[in-house]
Amino acid sequence: MSKRDLLLEIGLEEIPAQYVTPSINQLQAKLTNWLEEKKLSFGDVKMYSTPRRLAILVKDVAEKQPDLEEEAKGPAKKIAMTESGEWSKAAIGFTRGQGATVEDIYFKEINGVEYAHVQKFIKGQDSTLLLTEVRELIKGLSFPKNMRWGSEELRYIRPIKWLIALFGNEIIPFEIAGVKTDSFTYGHRFLGDKVEIAHPSLYEAVLLEQFVLADSDKRKAAIRNQLAELESENKWIIPIDEELLEEVNNLVEYPTALFGKFEEEYLSLPDEVLVTTMKEHQRYFPVRNNEGDLLSYFVTVRNGDHNHLENVAKGNEKVLRARLSDANFFFEEDKKLQIDVANEKLNKIVFHEELGTLGEKVNRIVQLSGILADKLNLTHEQKDDIKRAAAICKFDLVSHMVYEFPELQGKIGEKYARLLGEKEAVAKAINEHYMPRHAEDQAPSSTIGAVIAIADKLDTIAGFFAIGRIPTGSQDPYALRRQASGIVHILKAKGYEIALDELFKLALELYGTKVSNEAYQELITFFKLRLKYVLAEEQIRYDLVDAVLESSNLEVNSLTKRAHVLAKRSLEAEFKESIEALARVINISKKGSEHVINEALLESDYEKALYQAYVDADQKISTMKNDNREESIFELLAALKPVINEYFDHTMVMAEDEKVKNNRLGQMVQLAKLIESFAKMDMILVK
Repeated sequence: MSKRDLLLEIGLEEIPAQYVTPSINQLQAKLTNWLEEKKLSFGDVKMYSTPRRLAILVKDVAEKQPDLEEEAKGPAKKIAMTESGEWSKAAIGFTRGQGATVEDIYFKEINGVEYAHVQKFIKGQDSTLLLTEVRELIKGLSFPKNMRWGSEELRYIRPIKWLIALFGNEIIPFEIAGVKTDSFTYGHRFLGDKVEIAHPSLYEAVLLEQFVLADSDKRKAAIRNQLAELESENKWIIPIDEELLEEVNNLVEYPTALFGKFEEEYLSLPDEVLVTTMKEHQRYFPVRNNEGDLLSYFVTVRNGDHNHLENVAKGNEKVLRARLSDANFFFEEDKKLQIDVANEKLNKIVFHEELGTLGEKVNRIVQLSGILADKLNLTHEQKDDIKRAAAICKFDLVSHMVYEFPELQGKIGEKYARLLGEKEAVAKAINEHYMPRHAEDQAPSSTIGAVIAIADKLDTIAGFFAIGRIPTGSQDPYALRRQASGIVHILKAKGYEIALDELFKLALELYGTKVSNEAYQELITFFKLRLKYVLAEEQIRYDLVDAVLESSNLEVNSLTKRAHVLAKRSLEAEFKESIEALARVINISKKGSEHVINEALLESDYEKALYQAYVDADQKISTMKNDNREESIFELLAALKPVINEYFDHTMVMAEDEKVKNNRLGQMVQLAKLIESFAKMDMILVK
């Protein structure tokens, strides 16, 4: 079958850098899925993206769909034929719908019943006809933020300026928002021209001649190489922040790295201030010496060639100088800051209209962190440090520096606290209590920082759940999912053995009458979903995850270990029989209620044996829980299998004597409770 290359390019006004990569990935996925759905074979797929274009090159796309022959099943024979042996209306209608006649019908038996069948021939369509559907695919791209322009109804990431849809040398004709497809693209905004793409395979080379390095990976590699050259020439260290590199890469089409200089007096500013000013506000790479100290240089990447780099450097120096001058002024003003005065100002800043001020939030953090410190049996010194750090953890929010650079909250608070004479442990905790700030960030290294971080995040989540501000779908304006993941991450990293349901009750109690049992249950469900995501990432089978999440023990570290124990044991031959026995207890226990067992009503040796096995297991498991011996706990539960099976083989739980029946059901409830403290075994799928 003959093949052609396919090129699709969407030319746009500059796309915000953070949306370029997700957008091209989405376009690639939609186009390849569409080709597969249409049964059009294709070869390699290449993505191209810059701030002004999203493009896909697909090699060797078939010129037509393959012809298909399918077997179509129709009505049963007794319906397809009348009693006189003639074809019924149902048979005639069936064949007509398949493009056949009754003469094409043959019968096949399925499950003892004969059904009418015909062979259905589907002629493959030409790709040139099908490819016009790509118009809807382009229009169907979704973006975090959209806009309208002119009189167009289409909402899109940015206005569409040109479109290329080439199948070999042939233009696939369609129109979007008044823009028709053709074979012309545009080079660099200032250095390039309008140029024709004669064939899809020439796309990348033609654009390079017009000062557009369309391959995102090659563009990023070019930036890395240029930074390495500047390092080598000047004996510098230019740490590469991958997020910054990704953003810079999506801001330029033809990258050229250059450096500038600023006054050494600004090096007296905290490193965090200098780096944030350069990185967050100007997209510059800071420069360090071999000892790791910041130097009075910066590196930027221009969207253009090497001409007039001196002028470009001077312009960037002027902008950075103004930024650093402002930062220096804020820093000097903040030196006059007094922590107690700053804390008083928090009482006048609203955290949320229904949850009070920042001052009130700090008070809740103090209470929660104190309770957590008690539960973790920390030393008196640690508790004192926690109390002080929690009380002042938000004071830097009223500083000039954080007002200008919100990214520095906590980081600058640590610096200021140290300058104002606070203990090192307290100062460090002010920064750490915001950690982890994102998915790749670390948990707080100190116990003090970890406890306050849990208290802060827990208070925020509990507060918003208490007033019904619960994340739905993709909507999470208060970043509650991120903060919940942060709590899970800290509990796992630090090994703290505090059950989640206990944590929630502590946090919700601080909101008093605002809290309902519904809010508590929703909070439990919310955190279970976070844990489910964490365990799924660890390649734990979904039914095993569900089983431990529905257990009565919601302590994160134990829960994680139990999931891994089940995952490992599920590969063993005896796992199936052990789970079936334990699940049988749970299932029948649902008919009873918990009460004290009357040993006098235990009639047979099998009942007595099971009861004694339960008592022994309960005592041993209580000790094992304290020692984090999840593997041993499962072995102990699995060892109950023979005594459980013998019990059911010789005992009728639903006895006629009501007292005996209730006693036996109570015994099942007790044992089920013990089993469910490990996992809801009846949720595990065994074959």
